[in-house]
Amino acid sequence: MYTISALQDIFNAEIEKESNRLISSGPNNLYAPVKYALSMGGKRIRPVMVLLSYNLFANDVENALPAALAIEIFHNFTLLHDDIMDAAEMRRNKPTVHAEFNNNAAILSGDAMSFISFQYLLKSKSEKLIDVIRLFADTAVEVCEGQQYDMDFEQRVDVSEAEYMGMIRLKTAALLGCSLKAGALLANASDKISDELYRFGIALGIAFQLQDDLLDTFGDEEAFGKKIGGDIVSNKKTYLLIKAFELAGQAQKKELLYWVGRKKFDRGEKVTAVKKVFAGLKVEEKTLGMVEAYFQSAISCLKSLGIDEGKKKQLLLLSQTLLKRNR
Repeated sequence: MYTISALQDIFNAEIEKESNRLISSGPNNLYAPVKYALSMGGKRIRPVMVLLSYNLFANDVENALPAALAIEIFHNFTLLHDDIMDAAEMRRNKPTVHAEFNNNAAILSGDAMSFISFQYLLKSKSEKLIDVIRLFADTAVEVCEGQQYDMDFEQRVDVSEAEYMGMIRLKTAALLGCSLKAGALLANASDKISDELYRFGIALGIAFQLQDDLLDTFGDEEAFGKKIGGDIVSNKKTYLLIKAFELAGQAQKKELLYWVGRKKFDRGEKVTAVKKVFAGLKVEEKTLGMVEAYFQSAISCLKSLGIDEGKKKQLLLLSQTLLKRNR
């Protein structure tokens, strides 16, 4: 059984090789933004999930590399377009693709990435490849649906907790569940175990997104890799803001509505004011409680997973790694 770090090394070498191959094929102005996006780093959690899940049932992890590449390229395509929609300037301590190049280049290169991901997936060899392609296509649509809900929620102040949870299940958790299930299917694991791994990924993905909400407001900017407070500035209906509206008294709700409704404002002043309301309502602590609840739900799924206990250790380590980012 490979370690997580070994799988990261295997994947990083492969994506560097493939990035170089793409840019050498031309046109350079299409593939330079792709290479830039793929070289921005990160823990490569999703492709490692594919490889790790495959390795639970088979040792030739190289056979799962095309699917791992597909999911990582697709994930980075979504980040590229998200950054355009959010007008984000930084990601992973580097200028975003549209800031480094331009909007048109980022849009077209992102479009190319979405199709390139399917090209890589089709290189996979498995008796269940059709099932994997169907899973990937369904997940890709779910991610787009989640993004649309996220944008729709920016125009509302009555978003419920249930609506928010449904949105992050689509936008974030679905791709983590897909990564784990795809790896298992490629290794010809049973549908039952593949579905159990999917549920594990969903619970872990929701915990991950809740933590991401926290980091965007209360995280360390250098460690987080992008400017803190972006969700507050853009009126993102995160769990923190939804919970704040739910718990707020009349004065606190008035303060929140004031900042959500303003079209012109000083960025720092808005972030400071909203964080002050969050602190008064202990929203940070309540969000941490939800992160822990979903993490424990993921661990419960892991415990019931019908595989060797020794092999579960790498999945547990992956979960802990995912949820122990700097704040």
